[in-house]
Amino acid sequence: MENKYEAVFCIVNAGFSDAVMSAARKAGAVGGTIFKGRGAAPREAEEIFKITVQPEKEIVMMVVSAEVKDDVLRSIYSEAGLGSAGQGIAFSLPIERSIGLSDFPRDTGEKKEG
Repeated sequence: MENKYEAVFCIVNAGFSDAVMSAARKAGAVGGTIFKGRGAAPREAEEIFKITVQPEKEIVMMVVSAEVKDDVLRSIYSEAGLGSAGQGIAFSLPIERSIGLSDFPRDTGEKKEG
């Protein structure tokens, strides 16, 4: 059975979550949740990747349909990837089971007769 949804995560320097969400929406994402975080990396990583690690981070998490996942990841990376001031990394994980997403019936408040 093919996964219908994917969880997309993007970790960026503080202040760049709006850029991530804007890029993701352009590619078909609807919304997301933003967490505050703190990064830690050894000096060697900064030298290898030729970046300066800023400790204050924002983590953007969103659930997208599997059909648009690659477009969302590409769009995020072009707007807020390692080559940008946001220095973001993005990845996705399959969602095996979910509840409360758009394909589930919603309670309309109407009483059913039975």
